[in-house]
Amino acid sequence: MSEKILNYTNIIDINPSALSLPQNSELDLDFRQDDSAIRESIRTILKSVGEDPDREGLKQTPRRVACMLRELLEGYWINPEELINGALFDDDYQEMVVVPGIEFYSLCEHHLLPFVGKAHVAYIPHKMIIGLSKIHRTVDMFARRLQIQERMTGQIADFLMEHLNPLGVAVVVDGVHMCAMIRGVKKATPRMVTKKMVGAFQDSEKTRAEFLAQVERVSGSIF
Repeated sequence: MSEKILNYTNIIDINPSALSLPQNSELDLDFRQDDSAIRESIRTILKSVGEDPDREGLKQTPRRVACMLRELLEGYWINPEELINGALFDDDYQEMVVVPGIEFYSLCEHHLLPFVGKAHVAYIPHKMIIGLSKIHRTVDMFARRLQIQERMTGQIADFLMEHLNPLGVAVVVDGVHMCAMIRGVKKATPRMVTKKMVGAFQDSEKTRAEFLAQVERVSGSIF
């Protein structure tokens, strides 16, 4: 993995051995069915910081946090086959398909604080294309977990390569991390850009440049 710093922005290339994340079948507990442990844990945290979990403003906080986590972590329980849901279509189109500016919201696994931003995705079809909404849903599936941006970038690219078998996939993720904004180094815009290029995007400088130029034209400079 290579890394360079530019104007407080980390720009990181994701190598093919990006860290894997447990799939839904590997999770020991599905708290969507019983969130009592989470509620009780939140009550314990509130007590530990000197608060009264039974006062008016906090009575419903454990329930609200449990509901929030069900929403923010829903990516763990998305079935990839159901996500695609037959939206793969035979087609001879072989030019680059670019889907820029996909908004995402995720939770940093280190501090459980949000990181948010945009993902820019492209692929070059090989006899098959995918419905536009499925690319957005793919980003959401991997963002709605306890994550790190580097891993998420690689997972999006690998998923599309596996299910589309295209000539190449490119993913650039531009994120702002609350864990470096409101704590720690406390920078105003702790921004990080990660990217993974596979197939034609990795092999051809011209193809990479075309993709990045299109992203910048639509979304403004990512560097």
